[in-house]
Order: sequence, then C-alpha cells, then structure tokens
Amino acid sequence: MLIVQKFGGSSVANAERVRHVAGIIADTYAEGHDVVVALSAQGDTTDELIEKAREINPRPSKREMDVLLSTGEQQSVALMSMALEAIGLPVVSLTGWQIGMETNATYGAARIIRVSTERLRRELDKRRIVIVAGIDRNEDITTLGRGGSDTTAVAIAAVLHADKCQIYTDVEGVYTADPRKVQGARKLNEITYDEMLELASLGAQVLMNRSVELAKRYGVVIEVLSSYVRKPGTKVKEVAKKMEEMKISGIAKDNDVARVAVVGVPDTPGMAFRVFNAMARAKINVDIILQSYGKAGTNDISFTVPIGDAEAAAAALEDVQEAIGFDHISVDTNVCKVSIVGAGMMSASGIAALMFEALYDAKINIQMISTSEIKVSVLIDKAYADQAVQAIHNRFFG
Repeated sequence: MLIVQKFGGSSVANAERVRHVAGIIADTYAEGHDVVVALSAQGDTTDELIEKAREINPRPSKREMDVLLSTGEQQSVALMSMALEAIGLPVVSLTGWQIGMETNATYGAARIIRVSTERLRRELDKRRIVIVAGIDRNEDITTLGRGGSDTTAVAIAAVLHADKCQIYTDVEGVYTADPRKVQGARKLNEITYDEMLELASLGAQVLMNRSVELAKRYGVVIEVLSSYVRKPGTKVKEVAKKMEEMKISGIAKDNDVARVAVVGVPDTPGMAFRVFNAMARAKINVDIILQSYGKAGTNDISFTVPIGDAEAAAAALEDVQEAIGFDHISVDTNVCKVSIVGAGMMSASGIAALMFEALYDAKINIQMISTSEIKVSVLIDKAYADQAVQAIHNRFFG
C-alpha cells in the first residue's frame, strides 16, 4: 500500500515533535507500506522569516520572499530525514523540483502544473521513505503559499494513485466548529469535498482550499487526523454518509476581511461595472456585495475584500472617483464573516432563519448577507465573532 502523509508546522515545531512524527512515519513504514511525506515549515518559522524580511525591507518583492520562505520547508524535510536516519530507516529528502514538480511563476501562490513520478517511483522502489518540500525551481524559486504542503501532499497522492492521503494536524479531524474555541464542537466522521471546500474558503484552517479542489478533481480521499493522538480522523470525499437530520456540517469564521463602501454612486447604468472593473484591474477578489438605495438618485455599493487588500482597493477606487462620480469611500476592518455550511441546506427550509434567530437572540447585528446552495454567510462586528459562532453552534448542535 502507498500512503502519502502530510504534517503541519505545529506537528514538527521542535526536536521532540520531530522525533514523535518520525515515530508515526516509522510505524507506517514498518507495516510494509511505501511512504511519501510532505512537511510544513516548523512552528512559527514562516512568521519569523516574514518578520526578518520586514526588518530589512517593509515591502520586499514576492520573488525574494519566495527565496527566503523556501528555506523553512527545506529545514523541516532535512531535519525529519535526519530523525529517521537516527533510527536506522532508509530515507531521502527532496524539494519539489527534484521530484519533477512544475509550477507556474506566481510568486507566493504558485500553482502546480504537473508532477513527474519517475524520481518518486525510483526512490520508492529502493524502499526509501521520501520526504518532500513543495518548492519548485525553474529559473526562479517559487512556493505554493500558506498551507501549500496540503496541496503538495494531495498532488503527489493523485499522480502516484496513492491508497491513502493523510493530513496530520493539531486537531483530531474536521469539527462542526473550532473545538479550541467553541464548546460542544463535534468531530465529523465524513464530509463532502464541496462542504470542506466552502469551510476552507470561509476561514476554517484545517485544510487549504486549493488542496480540496485538487482532491475533488482527481478523486483523492483525504483523511484529516491528529499527530498527537492515534485516533481515526475525518474523511473528505465525494459522498459522505450523515444522519438525515444533520442539515449543516460546520460553522466557520473569517477575520481576514474588510468592508469597503462606495457611497453616493450615481444611479445610472454601468456604475457597478466601473466599480468592480477597478477591483478586477487591481487583481482584488471581491466576496459579499450589497447595493442599497442612497439619496437623490444615488446608490451605495458595499463589498468585502481580504483585509490585506483593503488599502489597495481604496487606492484603486480613488483613481476612478472622478470618472464614476461617487461621493466618498469608507473602509472598515473591524468586521468578521461568519458562515454556516451544509449540503443538507439544499433540501431543508428555514436554515437561514435559524441562523439569523440565533444572532438576534445574542443581540448581534448583521451588516451584510451572502448565500449559495450550501452556505449562508453574514458580516458582523469583529468584536462579536466568537460569541456569534457559539450562539449559532448552540442553535444547530446544542
């Protein structure tokens, strides 16, 4: 059996944790399986490297940041290989370019184009454990961005047709809400790709959304489990067996949002296009959108963007203020997006009403609302984020 495993930064944060994870890998290997392992940078290494960069240059280029951040994963794979060598196991550490992984040239968020199997197969045929860092090198070094080791693991599992793809984290699986912050959060045995993709995109930090997209595309079943305790985790797959009455699968919050309000937009055709065309040209992703009637033949257009893009969004709009003719821009970074997700919502009525009732009972005001077939998102004051998640969770799972 071929097993691909991924361990997050907290799982390999120090020498003790590295040795512990080496034990998990060794046990898998001892059972007769072929093993490929993808690793994140240790603990807070990535944050520390970012801080070091800012001490030198507050706005470093993305190219040089990739050169710097790539060293984090390289440290992890080398140290893990040393730990496995120390207990007498055959092992080799490789970077993405050494195994034949090719990405595009988008620094900081490169996307995998293809992965060759030749080097991986050659090392596995020698019964070596392969430890991989998801770093590509063509003319320049590229990294996959935050959570990229999830994507590396799924991509390798896909091309090798692995029997298992195990993502080890610091929690025991996927929960109905963050178990570290929400009382009564329940672990799910299974969840669908679509539900997991929504949760990952909406702020749940268990899996990177790109890894879920890749798993769905190639039919890779992921198991999310803990590196701290030996228990079955949560399987992410195409069809999940759930209790009939379970209408939602989880609740997520995302603090990484800002609300941009364009006030006093003339109520004439084409104005919304001009506003969002400015965002498109600035390569800023827009999420929740609300248009409300203003005064004297004008509208107010509000929308959310990633908090890191708030300044750029405002600057892009200021550049077209005269052409559009709006009054002013307002940016609020003290907001949070809270979402419920569940495939069961498609066949059940009143789910949104229950969510809104929970927020009403908790005296939490809703600023904006967005819906799809399997999710409802609301924008609220950031100060009430944890209270809102707990209130909603109590309503659906209490």
